[in-house]
Amino acid sequence: MAAHMTVPSDAQLIKAQADLQRHSLTYLTSMSLRCAIELGIPTAIHRLGGTASLPDLMAALSLPPPKEPFLSRVLRLLAKSDALACTEAGIYSLTPLSYILVDGVLIDGEARQTAFPLAVTSRYHMESGLGLADWFKNDRALPVPSPFEHVHAAAPFDESMTLLDHETDKLFYEALAAHDHMGIGTVVRECRGLFNGLESLTDCCGGDGTTARAIVKAYPHIKCNVLDLPQVIDKVPSDGVVNYVAGDLFHTVPPAQAVMLKRTATG
Repeated sequence: MAAHMTVPSDAQLIKAQADLQRHSLTYLTSMSLRCAIELGIPTAIHRLGGTASLPDLMAALSLPPPKEPFLSRVLRLLAKSDALACTEAGIYSLTPLSYILVDGVLIDGEARQTAFPLAVTSRYHMESGLGLADWFKNDRALPVPSPFEHVHAAAPFDESMTLLDHETDKLFYEALAAHDHMGIGTVVRECRGLFNGLESLTDCCGGDGTTARAIVKAYPHIKCNVLDLPQVIDKVPSDGVVNYVAGDLFHTVPPAQAVMLKRTATG
């Protein structure tokens, strides 16, 4: 016998409608963040001394006057999501989130954090999401391609992506480096005990060596290997700081006292 569904009360229906709209429109938060980066809003606020009104930003960004009410909506959404701070008088300022999106701000030396949100909100990822239902319905033999591969016939961090769109492929690698580097400075400063007595380390899926270089900078005595797939390592110039090894961690890992595994930014 089929389970009986109780008809929702009026209060539950009102909440359901609110939840439906919230889930349906959540994407506007990430789109507004992307818009802020592309317009240069964090950088403009920084250059204006750290605070700015709506008219200040309209002038600094050289936007057409009719767009002012629409920029106001974007700014309010950014403030609601903690990407900006806003006073009751409508004065906007940077939060830690928007600070790391200011042009020229490199966290602990070399990470351009704007690359990550620009990469994950690229049209390629958006189109992959739009094709998700078709991907589930598609009956293909193993190995099952990712939704990204299903839609674009290419994969991030693969030669196929380079052939599809060289500039976006470059952006994906910059985003991976930003993802890898974010937080490593805090780790080497606040978790020094992790590195006590350590003389060698292999960073698996270490990308361009961003994390390994940060470790060597803080602990020059540690010999670091960076292991990643050949198509990744081939694009990384040798720097003499770390040892780059092309390979597959599922087959072999360069010997070291410790192995580092990080959550991947891809999917």
